[in-house]
Amino acid sequence: MINITDKILNFIDLHKGEEDKKTVIQNISSTVSFRGSNLWILVCAIIIASVGLNVNSTAVIIGAMLISPLMGPIVGAGFGLGMYDFELLKKSIKNLLIATIASLATSTIYFYISPFKEAQSELLARTSPNIYDILIAFFGGLVGVIAVTRVEKGNPIPGVAIATALMPPLCTAGYGLALGNFKFFLGAMYLYTINCVFICIATFVIVNYLKYPITRQLDTVHQKRVKYIITILILFLIVPSIYFAYQLFIQKNYTFKTETFIRKEFLDNDYPIIYKNIEYNTNPKRIELAFLTKKFNDAEIINLNKKLTEYDLKNTRLIIKQDTFNLSKDIMNKINSSKNLVDQKDVLINDLRNQLSQYQFKNLQIGSEAKILFPFVTSLSIGNYSSEHKDSKTKIIPIILFQSKKDITSETKEKLKSWLKVRLQKDSIEVYRQSVPEIKTLKK
Repeated sequence: MINITDKILNFIDLHKGEEDKKTVIQNISSTVSFRGSNLWILVCAIIIASVGLNVNSTAVIIGAMLISPLMGPIVGAGFGLGMYDFELLKKSIKNLLIATIASLATSTIYFYISPFKEAQSELLARTSPNIYDILIAFFGGLVGVIAVTRVEKGNPIPGVAIATALMPPLCTAGYGLALGNFKFFLGAMYLYTINCVFICIATFVIVNYLKYPITRQLDTVHQKRVKYIITILILFLIVPSIYFAYQLFIQKNYTFKTETFIRKEFLDNDYPIIYKNIEYNTNPKRIELAFLTKKFNDAEIINLNKKLTEYDLKNTRLIIKQDTFNLSKDIMNKINSSKNLVDQKDVLINDLRNQLSQYQFKNLQIGSEAKILFPFVTSLSIGNYSSEHKDSKTKIIPIILFQSKKDITSETKEKLKSWLKVRLQKDSIEVYRQSVPEIKTLKK
């Protein structure tokens, strides 16, 4: 039995593959400070994350999280707390505050001047934290700190940056400040605080487990005081998050019951729905529906409202919209609001496409024609180069790169250049030759 226990403990021992403790502490201390390049990288990452939230692009948000250097001072605070190194702890908290203020200022300015003010799903997801966010922050922090203390760092660090998601809550808080929506601001800052605190606590746990050297010896009273503060902070963050998780569960359960009611009472009876709106935060809650052809009389609507209790949909009122004029207005308003957002994005996409098209050639026949007229050409590539002139105007100049096995005379190259000018209808072009190495056969 003892051998089995020893094998298990040996199997999960974190001391194997551990980096030298002094080296780890030096590395952590170097990532705490937010000066110069670190601050610039942070500001750029915040702008990228804000754009991602603004246009609802998950890929852009993930990219910003990978760039962000915010994990440095948070992990530094955990190391400082675990080793009772209060200088490192103070330095880490100070730099985290600097980073937080800089991030809030940047995201607030961005969202204030951004033409897109509508809250997207990626942004809304950061306004209502719950117990699951605590679990993600804590276990993500554990993975990050374990990776930091290894000789072989491996791949966990990028994953931790994505999972713990420190950037999006800060950007969402900036969005709330820019629009004066303090509910968004407080919800996002609560999520950000959860992430920071529980990554720090995870670091504290690992630092104690790996027995990092204590910088300052504390008596029992002071050690207990530190533990009491950590416990109170954990409870202070966990209790509201449990409440939010419970509210999320109630809302999801209500949505499921609502969908079940709609499916069984209407869709299963072949009543096509053309309009659906569920208001969860009103009193009473509202289910608004409109149908393609089916018309309900007053008695049927009263009977359907009574049926809501059979699906455990308490304090809910069913409203069936049958006024064609008002219904059309509601539907058109929703369509127009969506259409305006799509139109704005389409304009931006088209502008980018137009800019990109200036740097591209789509005529693929030129290479084939060149090989016929100039047999020495083995391949030909065309691209564009933008050149700034004294009058501040940008001029697009075609760049032609051709390959040939043998050298050609300047006269022949000039003929090729003249033909390309006529063929591309350009006054100015640049032509360059790239030699092709000859393949020599090996004789036995």
